[in-house]
Amino acid sequence: MNSPADRPPAPDQSRPEYQNEGIRTLLAMFDHGDPEERLRLGQILQGLQQSAFGAFLFIAILPSFIPIPGLGGAVSGPLVILIGVQMLCGLRRPWLPGFIANRGPRRGTMHRFLVKIDGALRRLDRMLKPRRPSLLAPLPAHAFTGLLLVLTGVLLSLPIPFTNYLFGFQLLLFSLALLERDGTLMLINWIGAIAAVLFFSFSSGQLLQYLAELFQRWF
Repeated sequence: MNSPADRPPAPDQSRPEYQNEGIRTLLAMFDHGDPEERLRLGQILQGLQQSAFGAFLFIAILPSFIPIPGLGGAVSGPLVILIGVQMLCGLRRPWLPGFIANRGPRRGTMHRFLVKIDGALRRLDRMLKPRRPSLLAPLPAHAFTGLLLVLTGVLLSLPIPFTNYLFGFQLLLFSLALLERDGTLMLINWIGAIAAVLFFSFSSGQLLQYLAELFQRWF
């Protein structure tokens, strides 16, 4: 009989273990079914635990890859800001207003997007894994990621020429880090987002002006 010292420690109920909610598992739901079926965000995120923000962000950035100037950022930017604000406030799961929860992409739209990035996803799949949880789970790290998402979402919303794909790809990496619980990738994202915010803050007064307008509007 094992002594008490030999028994494994009881799991910490306040911090559920990571579940397999990685990018491939989550996106399998888009592979089969009616291409015209609209997948509601509320249904997609229901039941997810640690990966809910990552899945929400992944879907939110889809419009930023639409090759129509101004349209993608105008749609994706506010959604990214909404995600960032919730993480900044310490929420562990997204809160969705009804008019957002009842909307979502068509299955066929998601499938076409996945086909375009399939090669990159397969390569990333071999590199990404749950690691460095201290850069994801603690509240300060969670909130700091939210702050950077707010700032990047603001940049995406601004009519800065030729930047939709740039910020969309950066936010895609944020979503993958959240989905795969990969702290190493999140650290790379932090560095990239800080560099982008500093560059566009100094090279264009639009970011500071837009933030000032948002602050005056909300407060």
